[in-house]
Order: sequence, then structure tokens, then C-alpha cells
Amino acid sequence: MATPGSSPYKSTGGIRRLAKAMRYSFQGFKAALKYEAAFRHELALAMLLIPAAFFLGRNALEVMVLILCVVLVLVVELLNSAIEALADALSVEIHPLLGRAKDLGSAAVMLSLIFTVATWVTIGVSRYLGHHF
Repeated sequence: MATPGSSPYKSTGGIRRLAKAMRYSFQGFKAALKYEAAFRHELALAMLLIPAAFFLGRNALEVMVLILCVVLVLVVELLNSAIEALADALSVEIHPLLGRAKDLGSAAVMLSLIFTVATWVTIGVSRYLGHHF
């Protein structure tokens, strides 16, 4: 029984909760692959960049930083897609706050992409040109 103020849709815990959470996560990945072209493009790029990180990085820390940047882009894109889907579910008409929410999500994706490119370039320059920052 739900306690006052709690959502009846929230699970209580245990192994069943973990199984449901995994199922919902896989449904989210499936939806992103089916409906989100930007996510598909970034995932394709990630499949190339993650193995490349093992060649570009000179040590475990650099490899992990390179991979983390790529995963960060995917995470931010998923969150942006969730915001866009929610905004579209609320109204397909133009609304300034829904437009702002979508624009903010897009800006977050752009920042994560810029940070990723800057990180990869910095580590690449450091490795191949011998510059230490």
C-alpha cells in the first residue's frame, strides 16, 4: 500500500525493482534508437571513438577520460530526447516555455560535444606533438 504523498507507480525495492528498472532502461535505449536520429549518429560515432580511445590515450586515466566524454554526449542526448518527448506530449503547439526547454536541452548537447572535441584534441595534440598542458 502506498504511503500518503507517495506515487502508486513507484516500486518498493528488491530484485523485482532492479529487473523492472533494467527493462525500462532497455525500452529507453530501444526508443532512442528507433526515434532519435541524433542519438543513432552519436552512438555510431561512439562505436568508433571508444576503441580509438585505447590507441590515443597514453595511460588508463586518459583512456577513461576519452571514453567518459563520449558517454557523456550519449547521456546528455538521451536526457535531451526525454525533454523533447515530454514537451511534445504536453503540446505540439508553439509555447515559449516548451520551446525554451527544448532549446536548453539542445544547448546541453552542444556543450557536451564541444567539451568532447576539446578533450580529444587536447589529448591528441599532447600525444602526437609532445605538448603538455
